[in-house]
Amino acid sequence: MNVRGRTISVLGAARSGVAAAKLLHDSGATVFVSDRAPREQMEAASKELEAAGIPAEFGGNTARILEADILVVSPGVPSEHPMVVGALGRGIEVVSELEIASWFHNGPMLAITGTNGKTTTTTLAGRLFADARVPAEVAGNIGTAFSRVVASIPVGGVAVLEVSSFQLDHVRTFRPTVSVILNITPDHLDRYGFSFERYVEAKCRVFANQREGDTLVYNRDDAVTAQLVAERVHPAVRLLSFGMKAHGGDGAWVDDNSVWLRVNGAQARLLRVDEVSIRGTHNLHNAMAAVLGGKALWLRDASMRATLKNFKGVEHRLEFVRERDGVVYINDSKATNVDSVWYALQSFSSPIVLLLGGRDKGNDYSRLTDLVRQHVKQIIAIGESAEKVVGAFTGIVPTTTVKGMDEAVGQAAARAAAGDVVLLSPACASFDWFDNYEHRGRVFKKLVMDLPQGGRQ
Repeated sequence: MNVRGRTISVLGAARSGVAAAKLLHDSGATVFVSDRAPREQMEAASKELEAAGIPAEFGGNTARILEADILVVSPGVPSEHPMVVGALGRGIEVVSELEIASWFHNGPMLAITGTNGKTTTTTLAGRLFADARVPAEVAGNIGTAFSRVVASIPVGGVAVLEVSSFQLDHVRTFRPTVSVILNITPDHLDRYGFSFERYVEAKCRVFANQREGDTLVYNRDDAVTAQLVAERVHPAVRLLSFGMKAHGGDGAWVDDNSVWLRVNGAQARLLRVDEVSIRGTHNLHNAMAAVLGGKALWLRDASMRATLKNFKGVEHRLEFVRERDGVVYINDSKATNVDSVWYALQSFSSPIVLLLGGRDKGNDYSRLTDLVRQHVKQIIAIGESAEKVVGAFTGIVPTTTVKGMDEAVGQAAARAAAGDVVLLSPACASFDWFDNYEHRGRVFKKLVMDLPQGGRQ
């Protein structure tokens, strides 16, 4: 889309908002940025916009933002925001940063969404293309805004995108060459009026514009996802599914301790399960999803096989931190919902000391009861939701509350024995004690690394 001469406002001056503003400004649009946070809190964004010659306001949103042809909404801005509602009421087109960036991309897009596993799958997919020497850029919800890098992707290069429901809220023409749905379980429902259906609708926008020539990769083991695909996908879209058992169609599955692929009727064994370097059933799902995405964009089996054998995962997602006195410490700070913890608990056969809690998002911990009974020897309840965690698991497993992460790590170290796993997998947001889940994970890792070797605290 040609934006030259258009008047465009950007609501939100975080990473994606600033990136979208600069992309539009450099493309000839007249751009204005508004953020209600005080300027002193947004100093880096303010300086970057000022250096680019883009006018901006901070500390509130004035009516000037509605003097536009298009309003670009950052992912952190809900659809109920007064300026979004006002823009729609005036007939102003409201689009997401993801939508804006897609207008400037001249090549395939591989868009990966799902409640859990997005970052691991997107990072792995990026590695698949990098190892195959195919020009590609990894961006989106993973940390680098698509708008920030789209101009640097060569014509025909691949955009590998982690896509959240928030980013999909206001897409209009976004059409990935390959879309991937890993799973859909309740999350972020506070953003969607506590309506699971509204959350599902957002996820479905990843494939809503796909037509003939496009591919949808999906998890056939996830009942919600499988039903949505059956009911809502355009019939011309090619389907590649993945799951733990063969189903007779094109896709990926596990059999005889091996990962198998079938695409266009051609079947081949890819590699043994124990050769996949990232552990757990959920990571087999993630690996199969990434491989099918690569397969749909012409990557060769031999190259992908080599990557799967060497890929080490991502920071804060079942990340090995240290072994101390025979106890393994694992950082899974990115597990911010119950479903993530459900997967994590299945990844270990050893007894687990589990650090659980934080800022609760309406969690129902009953889904974890059986797995906690089977795998967990002690729960250390952390954060604002500590009492709720204790209430959920009293009588099932010993629980204790702590006042800080330092005390949590100390208590975990004291209760773990040789052969155990200490697992930080909180099921909650981090904003009670920390800036974000990365901050939480880094603090946990430093405290673990500071534990003295050769003796308990």
